[in-house]
Amino acid sequence: MHFAANRIVRGLVQTLILCLMSAFTHAQQLTLTGEMISATNDFIASLDITQQHGALFHFDDDERTNWYFTPVERKGVSYKAMNEEQRAAARRLLQVFLSADGFAKTEEVRGLESVLAEIEVNGRFDRDPELYFFSIFGEPDMEAPWALRYEGHHLAFNWTFAGGAGIASTPQFLGSNPAEVRGGARMGTRVLHREEDLARELVTSLGEGQMSDAVMEVRVPRDILTGNEQLVQPLEDSGVAWGSLTGAQQDKLMELVREVAIVQAPPLARARLENIEQAGKDGIRFVWIGGLERGDAHYYRVQGPTFLIEYDNTQNNANHIHLVWRDFEGDFGRDLIRMHYDAVAAAFGEGHNH
Repeated sequence: MHFAANRIVRGLVQTLILCLMSAFTHAQQLTLTGEMISATNDFIASLDITQQHGALFHFDDDERTNWYFTPVERKGVSYKAMNEEQRAAARRLLQVFLSADGFAKTEEVRGLESVLAEIEVNGRFDRDPELYFFSIFGEPDMEAPWALRYEGHHLAFNWTFAGGAGIASTPQFLGSNPAEVRGGARMGTRVLHREEDLARELVTSLGEGQMSDAVMEVRVPRDILTGNEQLVQPLEDSGVAWGSLTGAQQDKLMELVREVAIVQAPPLARARLENIEQAGKDGIRFVWIGGLERGDAHYYRVQGPTFLIEYDNTQNNANHIHLVWRDFEGDFGRDLIRMHYDAVAAAFGEGHNH
């Protein structure tokens, strides 16, 4: 009886903590939204009319959910088309939307284009660190939905806003080619080393029974399974379950999840981790495919009730990383937009134009 009462009290305390965290995070998100709106409007104001024409879209334009992490022709305005003042405004914008570490990491990914240009002499792609594009959908303010996309080879970030009620920050993609620079001035650089090393530390810590659940004896995928699909569903419910891990292994798994989350501005990263807590960690599973040694081709994923992290390092002799975070309901702000329009309809009636 005493044990049951203590368990109830602990549950109530955990619920209270989550509620306080939620209120705190929401307040921080509202402050962040204001800063993001200001930075975006400053960036738009720095562009000339021609650049604005290329960068600005209606919120409901189909282009908003087109996203690519491969070297393709893109819409928007690129660093290459900007003068120094405009580039500075673009960097200030990203420093609001991303954490300090996240901004540094994206800049390193851009810098790898120069490494590829040296490796791929007469290659078929234009490896240029300035071919990274900004697109704005709708008008940035606290009332109506709007979105920002930042994208180029191996970078794809999508932020969606719904009347100040929240910020969606997926799909989120980072890549690294090379995964490890093996020559030249940047030799030894590993932009996504923690995302690789933490997962390997976790899988090699597993016991025999855990390993049989976690490691799939199939051919290593050549790429992330979800590709650049606009809408994703949960993948096969396989892998080692959260509840089958030791406390230390659970900590390692969450350290890996946090590493992928914290490229975002701190309030957004905290909101992601809070969502995982609220959805329940018991539904999380970890899957590994491929060799366990550095240099072996490998793939892993972390999947929970609401989110999916996919990683692969298989191309270019297992020296080329792709890493994505998807939200099953939240990609491109689908859940936020639905709630926003439902709230508007409840307040003003169906078909209200605002």
